[in-house]
Amino acid sequence: MLGSVKRPESVKGAAPQRRGPVAPRVSRRSQILLLVGFALGLIIAVTTGWVIAVILAPAAVAGIPMLFAAPPAGREVKRLEAMEEWVRSLSGVLTSGAGLEQALASSLRSTPELIRPEVTRLVGRLRGRWNTETALKAFADDLDDPTGDLIAATLVLGARKRGAGLGAVLDGLAESVASDVRARREVEADRAKPRSNARLITIITVIVLGLLGLSGDYVAPYGTPFGQVLLVLLLTLYVATLLWMRKMAEGKPLPRMIGSAARQSAL
Repeated sequence: MLGSVKRPESVKGAAPQRRGPVAPRVSRRSQILLLVGFALGLIIAVTTGWVIAVILAPAAVAGIPMLFAAPPAGREVKRLEAMEEWVRSLSGVLTSGAGLEQALASSLRSTPELIRPEVTRLVGRLRGRWNTETALKAFADDLDDPTGDLIAATLVLGARKRGAGLGAVLDGLAESVASDVRARREVEADRAKPRSNARLITIITVIVLGLLGLSGDYVAPYGTPFGQVLLVLLLTLYVATLLWMRKMAEGKPLPRMIGSAARQSAL
């Protein structure tokens, strides 16, 4: 069995490495929006004398879509659904009498796309003669999700005990993941309400500011150097309020149970 084979000495002592923090990269779409906003700001600055438009226009053109963008929680729920589907598939293979390592390899064919890279790496490690328990802990780090930790921990216990009831345990685990998916969907539905309010407020504000800007008289005091600095300050406070509202609607990540992240948090 693969589970009884140790990794070669050259990699035996090497723990699964997690990538350090990576500097955020500006997407191609954001770069295009910034260029469009900069061009628009130049046109406004040349035609009206509002030099501050060179800064405000790119920030508005690129920042407003970012404020309206959906949070990553939706993808997390879809990944949970993919984990549930994969666990059910793995349970079916185990029930047919296959060993754990063989079942993991066989499950790769029906693995959902959202977690296919992680499962592919897991199977690759097992084929590379990694110890099963070590490979599963690295799999938990790849998933980087508390539910993934629970799945990996269950499989680690199955690798240790080598009992015949692992398939039934995984069926129960799949039901638990399904309940977690339903709960997270309900939570996200509640969190979507303040995000919708923030979008509505932003749209109304942009329309009102546009109409007032066309009137000329109302925004005339902001045409002076001091007025432009004051305008930037007011808009910065407004955007900070929107970001604060968006932050309030985000949940804190649950703590990890196994893997390098769990070890670091315990230090």
